[in-house]
Amino acid sequence: MIVGILVLFFTVVLSAFLVKVFPPHNKRWLKIALAFSGAYLFTITIIHLLPDVLRNGSTSSYGVGYWVLAGFFLQLVLELFSHGVEHGHMHDHGRIGSMPFLLLGSLFVHAFLEGSILVEQRQYHTGHSHGGGSFYVILLGVALHHVPAAFALMSVLLSRLQNFRKAFLWLLIFAVGSPLGIFFSNVVLSQEAPDGLIYTALTGLVAGNFLHISTTILFETSPDHHFNRSKLIATLFGLTLAIVSDFI
Repeated sequence: MIVGILVLFFTVVLSAFLVKVFPPHNKRWLKIALAFSGAYLFTITIIHLLPDVLRNGSTSSYGVGYWVLAGFFLQLVLELFSHGVEHGHMHDHGRIGSMPFLLLGSLFVHAFLEGSILVEQRQYHTGHSHGGGSFYVILLGVALHHVPAAFALMSVLLSRLQNFRKAFLWLLIFAVGSPLGIFFSNVVLSQEAPDGLIYTALTGLVAGNFLHISTTILFETSPDHHFNRSKLIATLFGLTLAIVSDFI
């Protein structure tokens, strides 16, 4: 649990400093990073999250499907306020106020849900345990996803506040979201059955959330469906890494 909290917190914190290295208007490196993280996120959703929740959830597979749908459309609602920061960029800058509280709130909810499924060890009624390698595979996916999101958020905050220190302090709202989600599941929900309703709901919601974000990223990084060799290589690398990590 401690490892997950530290990794996700410092991933966001350190990614904020990328604005000092890469100009926000230079999107080429960001699109490649997004393609890689989107492919990795999509793959771990298909080979880890969905099989886990379908096999071990407290409801039937049909019931789990409703949670996945809810997560997919919940992300659609959250993006009305986040304006695409989860994808590593912003849509419709003009609608963002001087201090985007709704943006920060939606990103906090998004990050909290992602952290809530990172439970180090669960022994299911089927006799097998979930945790260990799977925990770190999903942790890596969330961390990779937070890098471009933190960069985009810091860019927005800087453009509004014109002060790195103030922008960084507001960024911490996003930075603590996933660590609090990890704490919630590993401590607050520690007494719940491993296949309990709350954990089933959270995993289903995040699976739907990941499906929405990863597919949106992959489509948006190929405008007009033009062939892009760098993006294709990054996508295949993300896919391969996620599959290989499943056997480690």
